[in-house]
Amino acid sequence: MGRALELPGDDPTLKEHPKLTFHRGQFIYSVETHDDKSTYSVTDGVRTISLPIRWNFGEGAQTWFLERDGDFYESMVSYYPSISGLDVTTGDESLKPANLDDAVGRKLQKNEPKDCFGCHSTNAVRDAKLDLASMQPGVTCEHCHKGSISHMVDAQQGEYASAPPNLRKMSSEDISNFCGQCHRTWDMVIRSHWRGEINVRFQPYRLANSKCFDGTDPRISCIACHDPHKDIVRQDSSYDANCLACHSGSVHPAIASAGEAKTCPVARSNCVSCHMPKVKLPNGLMTFTDHDIRIVKPGEPYPN
Repeated sequence: MGRALELPGDDPTLKEHPKLTFHRGQFIYSVETHDDKSTYSVTDGVRTISLPIRWNFGEGAQTWFLERDGDFYESMVSYYPSISGLDVTTGDESLKPANLDDAVGRKLQKNEPKDCFGCHSTNAVRDAKLDLASMQPGVTCEHCHKGSISHMVDAQQGEYASAPPNLRKMSSEDISNFCGQCHRTWDMVIRSHWRGEINVRFQPYRLANSKCFDGTDPRISCIACHDPHKDIVRQDSSYDANCLACHSGSVHPAIASAGEAKTCPVARSNCVSCHMPKVKLPNGLMTFTDHDIRIVKPGEPYPN
C-alpha cells in the first residue's frame, strides 16, 4: 500500500518501459519516459494531445491521472503487468470516444479526485477537500493511524498518552468497514449495484458474503490473514494456518453456538487454492483472489 500512488520519477514500471504504445480504433496512445519525466499522448494521425503524467495510481497495474484545463482525467489506457503493456483502463471499456479530446480519458466527476487521492495517498484530504499541497504519495502510517506523526514526536519526549487507537481491538465487522473505506464495504457495493466478476476486487464485500463470516470471530477478518504493514503474500500455502484455525476440529467460543467448523475431507494444505478461487476480470487483464470463502463447484456461476 505504500506504493499505491507514485510520482513518475519514482516509478520503476515506467523506467523499465520507457516507451509504451497502444492502438484503439483511430487513436494511437503512447507513454514515454525520459529523465524521470513521463508524457502521455494520444493522436488521431492529424492532431496530437500530450500531457505530463504527474501521478501514477496502482503498484502493479497502473492508471494515470492527468490534468487538462483545470480538470482531472483518468487515462483511457493503463499499464497491465499481465501483458507488459497498455490496454483500455478497467471500467472504461464501454467508452467510445467520438473525437481526440474525448479519447484522452474519462473526465472525473466533482468528488472523484478527492476519493481517489484519499485512498491512494496520505494527507491529500483536509476538511473534506482535496489538498494536493499536503499530499504524501502512497499509504503511510498517518493514513490509517491518525495522529501517529504527532505521537512519534511526543514519544521522543517521553509522552505516550497520544498513541492512536489500537485497530486490532476492533471487531471483525468494524475492521471490514475500516478497510472498506478504500477497498469498498458490503453496503457500498450493494448500494452501487456492482454485480458480476467486477466486484471480486472488493475484498471486504466478498469476505462478508462468506458463510463463516459473522463479524465477531477474530479469526476471520482482514488483518487475521493480512499484515497491512507488509507486502501481500501470494503463496497459497502460507494461509493454511489461518484456515486451520477454524477448520481443525477445535471450537472457538465465538462460534460454539453455531457448531464446529467442518474439516475438509480432501486436503489440509493449499486451502485457498480451492476455497478462494482466482477470478479474472471481464477484460481478462487482471486476476483477483475471491474472498467469498466457499466450496466451489465446477461450472457454477459467479456468486454475487
